[in-house]
Amino acid sequence: MDLFQKCYDYTLADDVKKQGLYPYFHPFQENEGPVVVIDGRKIIMAGSNNYLGLTTRPRVQEAAKKAIDKYGTGCSGSRYLTGTVDLHVELEERLAKFMNKEACLTYSTGFQTALGVISTLVQRGDYVISDRENHACIVMGTMISKGQTAELVRYKHNDMENLERVISKIPLDAPKLIVSDGVFSTSGDILDLPPMVEVAKKYNARIMLDDAHAVGVIGEGGRGTASHFGLEDSVDLVMGTFSKTFASLGGFVVGEKSVINYLKHNSAAFIFSASPTPASVAAAIESLKILEEEPELVDRLITNADRVRQGLKQLGFNVHENRTAIVPVIIGDTMKTLLFWKRLFEAGVYANAFVRPGVPPGMEMLRTSYMATHEPEQLDKIIELFGVIGKELGIIG
Repeated sequence: MDLFQKCYDYTLADDVKKQGLYPYFHPFQENEGPVVVIDGRKIIMAGSNNYLGLTTRPRVQEAAKKAIDKYGTGCSGSRYLTGTVDLHVELEERLAKFMNKEACLTYSTGFQTALGVISTLVQRGDYVISDRENHACIVMGTMISKGQTAELVRYKHNDMENLERVISKIPLDAPKLIVSDGVFSTSGDILDLPPMVEVAKKYNARIMLDDAHAVGVIGEGGRGTASHFGLEDSVDLVMGTFSKTFASLGGFVVGEKSVINYLKHNSAAFIFSASPTPASVAAAIESLKILEEEPELVDRLITNADRVRQGLKQLGFNVHENRTAIVPVIIGDTMKTLLFWKRLFEAGVYANAFVRPGVPPGMEMLRTSYMATHEPEQLDKIIELFGVIGKELGIIG
């Protein structure tokens, strides 16, 4: 059989496009944060991870422009060799200090960060213990480790009793890494960290959190999941991304200086990738400065998300209960989810349609997410349209 036969046989996306229900890859002509322009129409954005709305903040844009003027558009090499500029060092020092850790290492993307850290630390004879609903970057990192003959163990989503059950079967003296999202990207659930910490201590395991959707969202001043629970000293490694709160592109991991130094000299995803561009790093630095100067943005973000969450619940929608920027609305049917997405889009609201196989059967949803810069009238419009369309489609009474 031809290797490409699977590609020739794949028609699902084209079939959905023919029905006018395709919810992906719609290009923006303009982006003002809470409002975007698609096909010449202004649309309220209810699906972005631009949580603090900093991608259009003038001082962030200006920092990126100045970096291009000084350093050019790229570094033309890996950080290991010719790709480090002083901006990289400044960002790492600032992030380590902000996250209350000894050291930091930046990667070219958040996805690479998970792959690079997990596959470097967890190797032959080691164990990685992973939540079943972890982000794809963690899943891929654990699979690489498994390919290096490490042992991969999964536990039920956010179920710390099940975590203890599976970890208790591993030899006590075996090297172990528990890895989990801090805020889960689909549901917006916050990790039940306190009992995880107790399990890790009991069974001699290290903890790594992916705080991509937590930094700038929860914790003191937006410092993430460990800060949210007052357990910063009990979490060994925290990774994150610049593509959300920090209005840029790239990833990072913070932890003990010796661990970060080991990754710096052994992580293939770091060593063999071109370094983050000067403009990206400068934008992330400026965004971090704003977060430090304006922690009230975090409160405004959660207030906005809660406004919509409570409004949708009052209308009768099945909405996950959490205190993050993510407000998923469970529809429970693929076709209704796609129809709902289309009606919203036509009415001037952009949300994200999550259907199988991206979510389990019965969990098809419209994943909405909010920004600190949304205005109350925009949020009320989203609630109003959800109510009208939900009744039309028979999802609410």
